[in-house]
Amino acid sequence: MTTAATITPKAGWFANAMSGYGKMPLWMQSATNATLGMTILLVLWWIGGLLIASNPDTEAFANFAPGPTLVSLWHLIESGTLWETIYSSLYRIIIGLFWGIVIGVPVGVLVGYFLNFRQVANMPFQFLRMISPLAWMPIAVLAFETWDQAIIFLLAMATVWPIIFGTAHGVQRIDPNWFRVAKNLGADGYQMLRRVIMPAIAQDVFAGIRLAIGVAWVVLVPAEYLGVTSGLGYAINDARDTLDYDKLAAIVVVIGVIGYLLDFIAMKLIKRYSWHVE
Repeated sequence: MTTAATITPKAGWFANAMSGYGKMPLWMQSATNATLGMTILLVLWWIGGLLIASNPDTEAFANFAPGPTLVSLWHLIESGTLWETIYSSLYRIIIGLFWGIVIGVPVGVLVGYFLNFRQVANMPFQFLRMISPLAWMPIAVLAFETWDQAIIFLLAMATVWPIIFGTAHGVQRIDPNWFRVAKNLGADGYQMLRRVIMPAIAQDVFAGIRLAIGVAWVVLVPAEYLGVTSGLGYAINDARDTLDYDKLAAIVVVIGVIGYLLDFIAMKLIKRYSWHVE
């Protein structure tokens, strides 16, 4: 009896706390959870920094800790050198993604709409998709005149496949009755594409673009080791060569922040073009 009396108030306190949490506005719950997650990450980072600094074999890398990293990040922002670095990488990502969309969306529509085309293209497309974009690096260096063009080619190879398969999946999900209705109303090929196919597959296209951004952002850093003198990948390589580990960690933080923002934008576009049935 005593044990039950002792446990009951604790259970009641926890239930009341969770009940109050559940009554919070949704945006406040999301902000609270995000803050908690980032706090846990920072604590783990801080503990990792302490362990590195306390070990004689790894103490040379102590500047990976949060303190030196954030100080170096502030210096990069204050000096203005960070912005040119970010601009160079974003330029390459945007151009590579542009070509991935220009090629991927039309090809994806063809793959999804025409059965014969899908059956012919499926095996070679799956074969090419499984080749790492970085494996095309020697070909890119030989085929293009500048390093920037070679990097953009690698990023286009990284982005085109998620967009093709995402678009094709969206076309295959369209209700065939929509096509019949459009044809009965006299829609031609262009109107069918503009009024039926594109609105119906917008969510899948943006989902493919979201995946493409993630792949391209991962490929970008090693791709920028290719002889360029600007960009986030170059900055990491330069910091490593000069043993400037706090700067290296600061660039890693910047890559994470920008990657998160790009993914957030893509996620908002997916929600914007999602179909809701009430």
